[in-house]
Amino acid sequence: MSEDRSSSGSLTARWLERLFPVVGEPRDRQDLISLLKQARDRAIFDTEALAMLEGVLQVSDLQVRDIMIPRAQMVVVGRDHELGQVLPVVTDSAHSRFPVIDDDRAEVVGIMLAKDLLQYCGENAPRFKMRDIVRSAVFVPESKRLNVLLREFRASRNHMAIVIDEYGNAAGLVTIEDVLEQIVGEIEDEYDFDEGAFILKRGPNNYTIKAHTTVEEFNEYFGVSFDDSDFDTIGGLMVSALGHLPGRGESVVVDGFRFTVVRADSRKVRLLQVEQVADPAASPTEPAAPPSPPA
Repeated sequence: MSEDRSSSGSLTARWLERLFPVVGEPRDRQDLISLLKQARDRAIFDTEALAMLEGVLQVSDLQVRDIMIPRAQMVVVGRDHELGQVLPVVTDSAHSRFPVIDDDRAEVVGIMLAKDLLQYCGENAPRFKMRDIVRSAVFVPESKRLNVLLREFRASRNHMAIVIDEYGNAAGLVTIEDVLEQIVGEIEDEYDFDEGAFILKRGPNNYTIKAHTTVEEFNEYFGVSFDDSDFDTIGGLMVSALGHLPGRGESVVVDGFRFTVVRADSRKVRLLQVEQVADPAASPTEPAAPPSPPA
């Protein structure tokens, strides 16, 4: 056993010597990130591992309000809803968990799991009552640190929390997936499509588009001529039109197309909903009906 420990210790020492050569240990976070990048350049680990390490460091700086899905975008069901009202919401969104509200979205009374509806299939449908399946909700303040929230998610085995403001009203929701994506990047869900595809038609004049789709590809697909002299991607076009890095649910209308952010983090826009609007002269910041966010 002692030999195993000695061997493990020497391996760790050798790894640290490679990671922190003559320059010594980092004095602050910026030094650490710089050293990690140097280690990446020396092929101690790859770019993907570096991005995850930077994500781990970033999580401790972020608060729930930075990544939460705003209240207006929550896909919810009502406490008094019948099964016939609930099923279309579940099937259309393809989510697994839904906040249950009372009279308005600011008052969340619990969480409904889609799997709990299975017992009401067929002849059991008339027996459905929301109060029989609603589960207790977890409430967290907007200011909670993401690293603390992740630890609580793991300890309680919850996957969703309702975010409340200073008055105790629901301000939005956050899921364990939202937190993990800050570390590992995007996690595939119902919005994702084939890796090689960039544009997916969802319905009449309704598309899901990866933000790194090039302007050239967009122009070719839609038969338009957006200028790509100042930016290469559709995400860049949207950021340029807004003048800032947008968050989830923000939208902008550019030359007859409404771009709405479906997924973004503190570093970049990742996924967009795109609609062709009737009036190309619409206001460049006209609000759009928000898409259903991942739950």
